[in-house]
Amino acid sequence: MGLAAEQEVWRSPQQVHAVGSSPLCARLPGLSPGQDKQCQLYQDHMSPVGRGAHAAITECQHQFKERRWNCSAAALDHTLFSSVMRVASREVAYLHAVTAAGVAHAVSRACRDGQLSSCGCARSGRPRDLHRDWIWGGCGDNLEYGYKFTQGFVDVRERERKLRRGSREQARALMNLHNNEAGRRAVIKKSSVTCKCHGVSGSCSLITCWQQLASFREIGDYIKEKYDSATEVRVSKRGRLQLRDPRYTLPTASDLVYLDESPNYCVRDLSVGSLGTQGRHCNRTSHDMDGCNLLCCGRGYNTQKMTVRERCDCKFHWCCYVECKMCTQTVDVHTCK
Repeated sequence: MGLAAEQEVWRSPQQVHAVGSSPLCARLPGLSPGQDKQCQLYQDHMSPVGRGAHAAITECQHQFKERRWNCSAAALDHTLFSSVMRVASREVAYLHAVTAAGVAHAVSRACRDGQLSSCGCARSGRPRDLHRDWIWGGCGDNLEYGYKFTQGFVDVRERERKLRRGSREQARALMNLHNNEAGRRAVIKKSSVTCKCHGVSGSCSLITCWQQLASFREIGDYIKEKYDSATEVRVSKRGRLQLRDPRYTLPTASDLVYLDESPNYCVRDLSVGSLGTQGRHCNRTSHDMDGCNLLCCGRGYNTQKMTVRERCDCKFHWCCYVECKMCTQTVDVHTCK
């Protein structure tokens, strides 16, 4: 619900690269009518859309690799992914935000690299606090274009539907739109001014500056912090999101919001996209979420002896190679019952 189009784009890269062929958009299941129109108008954008969605899922798996919900279901198959999206949980809030961020990030960079016909280098204004002798120019990442395109392509799915005010469906659409916006804002928030020296023999007689995207890992870290502090909301009769518990602080446009408590990810339940934690590797000595006590949900764990061969005692020889020995050691591997 809401992310099917982006998911299908990155699952079918051979179709995405067929730019200019009219069947391209027809071969991407999951597009809403509005997204199909966007696809027809901007076929060359579908490749960075796919790269951005793929980067989002990869980042999600990195951020949650030590949690009970480890984002693996989002990358397996469309049916399981759809099951994950049924529950308006904070995990789904994260997926919406990180996917919108991934697409905005990839499109902004594609503009800078000259891959898209309708945009180029950024034209953002000179920062007021930039040293007056430094030149504002270069070829910056086009954050403004990436933001606007992603807003149109991703959000149209929610905006084109006519929903009854105050209904559950409207609440979900508002939640998705809010988290999409939070993801796009994360890309802008983490961007920075980058400068480069020019001159003979490193004299730095000329300094050029431009706006540059942060690495997607930095953006993923930021959105993960927003996940940890996400706010539970509900929809009012007037069709607006409001706090479920008024004692909490109102979320800003950069914060994540969710409607439902998370499912029990301890047990396998494919109806909500949960694979459970049975068989997952855990850390016996850790007290964090990757520790056997928490990750295994109190069920206990199995321990196996495994023999591992790895390189050791490496030495660098001039010039120019590294010589290593192969060492064998026995380690304990712990898996959840």
